[in-house]
Amino acid sequence: MKFHEMKIAGLDRKLPLCPLTDDLYIAGFVLFGDVELTIRCAEELLSRAPEFDIIVTAESKGISLAYEMSRQSGKPFIVLRKEPKLYMTDVITTDVQSITTAHPQVLCVGGLDAELMRGKRVLAVDDVVSTGGSLIAMEELIETCGGDIVARMAVLAEGDATKRDDLVYLEKLYLFTPDGEPIMD
Repeated sequence: MKFHEMKIAGLDRKLPLCPLTDDLYIAGFVLFGDVELTIRCAEELLSRAPEFDIIVTAESKGISLAYEMSRQSGKPFIVLRKEPKLYMTDVITTDVQSITTAHPQVLCVGGLDAELMRGKRVLAVDDVVSTGGSLIAMEELIETCGGDIVARMAVLAEGDATKRDDLVYLEKLYLFTPDGEPIMD
């Protein structure tokens, strides 16, 4: 397996290269289990965040980051789920297509969490933004619930997401050839 070495929030990490297509590879980035990196990324993102009331992320890879940002800031966080759960009432849903999943998915939020967002300044947080599909779905739910998105934040931006002027991110993540060479813009 090939790896891409990079510095994220001041820490060195090796990310495995994973095939997206026969001709295009992505670097796999997973915060789960990397407590040191999660803490540092949360610190860095919070240092760049405007005033906010609540953090919102999508299930599942952004959960540890949103939790740590919540812990450090003392502000609550909400997880938009991939399917309705038994405890959820008055469920609001939207479709999402992410580069890392093979089929369309759904994001949803229950009425109690929706009410927590109403009229609040929201940080929309994810681990990696690439095509922006997950972020668009998050935005739709937040806005439907009456939340005001004050910042879109991610640890890494990949591909066209690096050109967005509405995204706060820590590092640029390249796409790769099958030989492991970064594809430069």
